Amino acid sequence: MKCLLLALSVALVCGTQAKFIPRTTPEDLDVQKVAGTWYSVAMAASDISLLNTQSAPLRVYVKELRLIPKDSLEIVLNRWEDGSCVDRKILAEKTEVPAEFKINYPEGSKLHVLDTDYKNYMFVCVENAVAPGQGLVCQYLARTPKVDEGVMEQFRAALNLQPMNIWLRFTPTQAKERCLV
Repeated sequence: MKCLLLALSVALVCGTQAKFIPRTTPEDLDVQKVAGTWYSVAMAASDISLLNTQSAPLRVYVKELRLIPKDSLEIVLNRWEDGSCVDRKILAEKTEVPAEFKINYPEGSKLHVLDTDYKNYMFVCVENAVAPGQGLVCQYLARTPKVDEGVMEQFRAALNLQPMNIWLRFTPTQAKERCLV
């Protein structure tokens, strides 16, 4: 904790523009345990344009994470495109950095796993390559569409240091339906 505070202080003093992404996940993220069905129950973004409309670039609803070779993942999600809800598959390639993946949507972006208990929730953030250092979208994913208020508070706390300008929270029915109208 002291190291984290020191790192933050140094970053602020140096005037860095880079995003700080807290990592509370163990260094040895077990990719096999994150595979399976997930529901997007809350989203937050640093830039309102990333989530403000149904077809916003990073307004996506995670359905499933599938394990593929080399500890990488295929992310199956829904998003609103051309007036309808469509399925998309995104490749998330494991990097040398623990709990970080290189993704191909948006091209060249990174996905960070902030925290997970594997059985109930996972917090992930995507750094948008289109707006490096500025575009950050985070999601609270759950194994069921039910929102756990305690986990919601953990999600808010994990993002407390981020300048989140828009928050979306879904009811269990909305989370289950995905691609909200």
